[in-house]
Amino acid sequence: MHSTTASRPRDRHLPPQRAERIARPLYTPEERRRRDASGWTLVQGVLAPVQFLIFTVSLVLVLRYLVTGEGHTAAVVSVVVKTLALYAIMVTGSIWEKVVFGKYLFAPAFYWEDVFSMLVLALHTAYLAALATGLLADRPLMYLALAAYATYVINATQFILKLRAARLDMARQARSADLGGEVAA
Repeated sequence: MHSTTASRPRDRHLPPQRAERIARPLYTPEERRRRDASGWTLVQGVLAPVQFLIFTVSLVLVLRYLVTGEGHTAAVVSVVVKTLALYAIMVTGSIWEKVVFGKYLFAPAFYWEDVFSMLVLALHTAYLAALATGLLADRPLMYLALAAYATYVINATQFILKLRAARLDMARQARSADLGGEVAA
């Protein structure tokens, strides 16, 4: 190993996008201010757990139908309600993203979450289209719902991990500010 290689900062070996994610917090101070001032933040905070509750109930109903053959109508209605809740959170989330980051979708801070959200939307919409057209029989339709739900769980996990990272970053910044204050004192 050359001596110049050993003295390089660790993130220089990372691809530029990865190094930027390490260096840049999820929110700039101005974006954080806009996030905290926006009513859309509260809307997202309410819709996310409501959608998860709807998802949980619907998942149980879909699985019940697939296992027992009973409750077809309840399962179908629950998937439609879940899909409508998804549309609501996606529309309001796009507005929130515009307020906070200046873009309706694909802001750098949530780029990959938004990309995967498109797959989630596509599968839920495919369910509604197949239901409306009779393209799929009952069981395949429920399997399509399960595929849509699997992508939803992955996407929800992406967002949870991103928001957790933002909280950890805020805590790290607060500790740095506190340490800076103690050193100055």
